[in-house]
Amino acid sequence: MTTLYRHEPFTDFSQKENQEAFKKALKTVNKEWLGKEYPLIINGERITTDAKIVSYNPAKKDEVIGSVSKATKELAEKAIEAAATAFETWRYTKAEERANILFRAAASIRRKKHEFSALLVKEAGKPWKEADADTAEAIDFLEYYARQMIELSNGKPINSREGEYNQYIYTPTGVTVSIPPWNFLFAIMAGITVAPLVSGNTVVLKPASATPIIAARFVEVLEEAGVPKGVINFVPGSGSEVGDTLVDHPKTSIITFTGSREVGTRIFERAAVVQPGQQHLKQVIAEMGGKDTIIVDKDGDVELAAQSIFTSAFGFAGQKCSAGSRAVVHADVYDAVVERVVEITEEQITGNPESHSTYMGPVIDAASYEKIMGYIEIGKEEGRLVSGGTGDDSKGFFIQPTIFADVDAEAKIMQEEIFGPVLAFSKVASFDEALQVANNTEYGLTGAVITNNRAHIERAKQEFHVGNLYFNRNCTGAIVGYHPFGGFKMSGTDSKAGGPDYLTLHMNAKTVSETY
Repeated sequence: MTTLYRHEPFTDFSQKENQEAFKKALKTVNKEWLGKEYPLIINGERITTDAKIVSYNPAKKDEVIGSVSKATKELAEKAIEAAATAFETWRYTKAEERANILFRAAASIRRKKHEFSALLVKEAGKPWKEADADTAEAIDFLEYYARQMIELSNGKPINSREGEYNQYIYTPTGVTVSIPPWNFLFAIMAGITVAPLVSGNTVVLKPASATPIIAARFVEVLEEAGVPKGVINFVPGSGSEVGDTLVDHPKTSIITFTGSREVGTRIFERAAVVQPGQQHLKQVIAEMGGKDTIIVDKDGDVELAAQSIFTSAFGFAGQKCSAGSRAVVHADVYDAVVERVVEITEEQITGNPESHSTYMGPVIDAASYEKIMGYIEIGKEEGRLVSGGTGDDSKGFFIQPTIFADVDAEAKIMQEEIFGPVLAFSKVASFDEALQVANNTEYGLTGAVITNNRAHIERAKQEFHVGNLYFNRNCTGAIVGYHPFGGFKMSGTDSKAGGPDYLTLHMNAKTVSETY
């Protein structure tokens, strides 16, 4: 067994030498990484198409980060066939060999950690701290899943009667289609690619169209680390053409998806249809967002509450499925908490994330900008605007962190996932009411409770229905191997990424009984 897993440490940007190292990495990326074209990769073959998907810098919307060739339906089918062929040999590769590929890939990324993070600053508009955490999480997924696979390779213990020897082992499932989101463009993309891969499955990766460049570079890392031809296939394309083809194909065994509820439920529905020639039921692993609540109890620490709410609401401009976009606060401390969150928010800088002083960068693109600004207009009708409320898309897609107070629990901005820097406060008269409000959405991903009441903590453990529940801290920032991540209700299949059960979702359990 290899060394004990510990999560990748975050960079301390208060240290001058770390600031200088990151500035150097930004210069390298600006000079050497931008503007390149990346082909499709199918069975190890580089394929260039006339149609391209172009990635732009959301903080400087005319700046091209790079472009990837755009797949067709026919190329998507070719990728599935290549993956199906490669599966017949990859499935029998020893778990230690597959794990070692992940260890080598992690080491490669670690050597260029700041460069990868700098690319995230450019491609997704992530501030330094957020980009650094994203890269660290990508490394974590590689390190953690590699160790998990080595452990699972021996199966699980079961009983044997006299005269027989019984084994409970895991065997790979088949071709996996991985469809990652643009927000954790490195971490989640890497996680949902290498989990099936290290489990012995082959992968067709369809990256997010807004952020395909980091995915292209990651596939290069995997190839250099020793992934054979056909085991990883890189197929950017549209959801309606390429995505549907990959999901529907009879040789697809697993679809692993992170994104919106609308797209996730559509994938779930399509995957349930048994296609001609299909010999299995498809497995869907879906994480579909959240409308996450921070409860502040009447005896909660006001400063802790305010800092936790601020961090949860406005980290990466609220573009996280775990973002705490709802603060449900007891009337006794409501005014103090609202006032302090506004103060903290207005002290921070929104701007180009290439600057170390920037706390919050842009939202991802024009469509997101328009959607979020539309919700802000709704919020002005549903609550009292106490901070922000403005945007500027002249150079990049910038929206000021926006806070609404006195919002009804059933209001749109309290119910619908906005996926932007918009926070709604709702006042409650009791902890009972706070729990009722926290549970009143169709989502159940993350939540937090700020309280010093032990009885209320124990109640919330049972009655606050989310997959990841935190006490006296923010509701974002799950760490691989420490906070397995996934939600209830319409937040998805509660797959618990970064947890001890996750790899088993990509494998079939097999009982072997030998009589002697």
